[in-house]
Amino acid sequence: MADISPKPVKITETVLRDAHQSLIATRMPTSMMLPIIDKMDKVGYNAVECWGGATFDACLRFLKEDPWDRLRKLRDGFKNTKLQMLFRGQNILGYSQYPDDVVEYFVQKSIANGIDIIRIFDCLNDIRNLQTAVNATKKENGHAQVALSYTLGEAYTLDYWKDIAKRIEDMGADSICIKDMAGLLVPAKAYELVTALKESTSLPIEMHTHYTSGVASMTYLKSVEAGADIIDCAMSPFALGTSQPATEVMAAAFEG
Repeated sequence: MADISPKPVKITETVLRDAHQSLIATRMPTSMMLPIIDKMDKVGYNAVECWGGATFDACLRFLKEDPWDRLRKLRDGFKNTKLQMLFRGQNILGYSQYPDDVVEYFVQKSIANGIDIIRIFDCLNDIRNLQTAVNATKKENGHAQVALSYTLGEAYTLDYWKDIAKRIEDMGADSICIKDMAGLLVPAKAYELVTALKESTSLPIEMHTHYTSGVASMTYLKSVEAGADIIDCAMSPFALGTSQPATEVMAAAFEG
C-alpha cells in the first residue's frame, strides 16, 4: 500500500458569529467574548469567524454597540489567529443591493479594521453579485472566499456545481465554501459534491453546514473523506441545533 501523506483537517470556529446567530439571534455582546479570546487564540484554528452576517445590525439594533469597535477589540485580542467575516456580496451586510463604490469601501474598511478572510456569497449564486466584492478583497490583500449557496432542485446537478466552481476560480477567488445553510446536504451527497468540486477546481474547499436536520457530523466525515480541507465548527455550548457540529467532537473524531 502506497504511503499516504498526512493532510490535517482545518477548523474554522464559528462561536463568535454564526453559532450565536443561529441559537440566540446574535445577542452575545462583546463583553462576553473578550474574556475567552486569549485561550481561543492558542487553539490553532484556521480562522475565527467573528463578524459580518447579522452581527452588524444586531449590534446596532439590539445591543447598542458599535460593530466596528467590536471588530477592533477582537483584532487586538487575536494575535495569532485569522479573523473571518460573512459578506452578502452586493448586499454587503444588508438586504438590498449597494453601488460598487460602497461595496469597495466597506471591504476596504473591514480589512483595515482587522478582517483577514471575507466569505462572499449570493443567495442565488449569481456571479454578478460577487465579482465586485472579490475584486475589492483582492485589492486590499485579503483572502476572498466565495461560498456556494447549497440547495436542492432539478437544476442543481453536479455539473451545475462544477461549472460555477470553475467560474469562481476564474474570477480570482482564493477558496470555495460549500454553504449549506439549511442543513440539506446529506453525507453521501456531500461525498459526491466534494469529489466533483475537487475535479473541477484546485481551490481549497471548506464545508459549512448546520445541524438542523441532524446529519451535520456525518456530512463532515464524508466531506473530509472526499478531500474537504476545512470544516466549520462551534464550541459545544453554542453547537448543535441550528448551529454547527461541536468543535471538540470533530477534533476528537479526526484525531490522528
